[in-house]
Amino acid sequence: MINILARFFIKEHENYTKPQVRSAYGYLCGIVGIIINIILFAGKFIAGFISGSVAVTADAFNNLSDAGSSIISLIGFRLAAKMPDPHHPFGHGRFEYIASLIISMVIIMMGFELGRDSVMKIVNPEEVEYSALTFWVLGISIFAKFYMFIYNRAIGKKINSSTLKATATDSISDTVSTFAVLISAILTVTTDIVIDGWVGLVVAGFIMFAGISSAKETIDSLLGTPPDEEFCSKVEKIVLSHEGMIGIHDMIVHNYGPGRVFISLHAEVPSDGNFVDIHDTIDNIEHQIMAETGCLATIHMDPVDVRDELTAKMKTKVGEIVSEIDEKITFHDFRMVSGPTHTNIIFDIVVPYNYRYSDEEIVKIIADKIHETDESFFAVIDVDKDFTDYKQK
Repeated sequence: MINILARFFIKEHENYTKPQVRSAYGYLCGIVGIIINIILFAGKFIAGFISGSVAVTADAFNNLSDAGSSIISLIGFRLAAKMPDPHHPFGHGRFEYIASLIISMVIIMMGFELGRDSVMKIVNPEEVEYSALTFWVLGISIFAKFYMFIYNRAIGKKINSSTLKATATDSISDTVSTFAVLISAILTVTTDIVIDGWVGLVVAGFIMFAGISSAKETIDSLLGTPPDEEFCSKVEKIVLSHEGMIGIHDMIVHNYGPGRVFISLHAEVPSDGNFVDIHDTIDNIEHQIMAETGCLATIHMDPVDVRDELTAKMKTKVGEIVSEIDEKITFHDFRMVSGPTHTNIIFDIVVPYNYRYSDEEIVKIIADKIHETDESFFAVIDVDKDFTDYKQK
């Protein structure tokens, strides 16, 4: 249904990276979610009131909170789509993360309240009488919530939306919890087992777990996480597809919210190349990255000596030394500076986070091994960290 509606109401509905298209999908999914959740709330509330079931009533208010969450997500998409201004030159994309965090907090609070009501029902149990209406409402709810999970997850992946992904997580949690309520109702009708309060407590637990999981994912996005491995590989492939580009390193991806991503990286180029031509090539690469990923890129040129045989030989030797220590360690910006009494071997190494050796220890290990190859060789090593981490996975 969402895809059909998108064809009618969203222009360029397959251009998922375009900010206007992202916002339109966010509005569409939010409105559909509000309508479905209000209908489910009304049906479950009536069924819960008639039957006296705290589990069904808890599930009803869970749907009501979901409708409220959809309203918050609509506001979040609206604010995130605002254009950059002098006070926010990188745009307002992170409003979407804030909306996701608010939704998560609402889900957690609702789970806590429903858990408290369920405990009261366990302590002071009351008779529950289910009707055919209850079973119909619960069955329809399971299918509706599973459908919401499918479309929110699919659209969330296509437009890279943490809000829709959080909504999808909540929807699958609701599917499981409503199924538990249905099982409870069946047991009550077919046996003498009354577990209404306990099932209500389980439902509350599912709700709180979904809220906490969603909050953690959103907080991670706000704090900053490594970019997607596929995205980094795509950028590297674009750069290396151009003539004269030898390699890349020091890639940093700055994420200011969906559709607001900036990239900086160092591109290795031949030191004896024509720098006017290389500069022109790099301009073309930056434009291609923007066209294919929607990200603004800034590329720094790193000249590399590719003709000196001694430098090439020593670079290969250093590569072997570094690989013997750990294949996860990489190096770049390699050069040699010769003097009358000694030669400095200068380069940077990239060491994984939480490595078993400290930066000082790993530098000493590598420097000692280089010195062992020739007593006139002294290593000058700087330690970098990989802000993408995609080459060390």
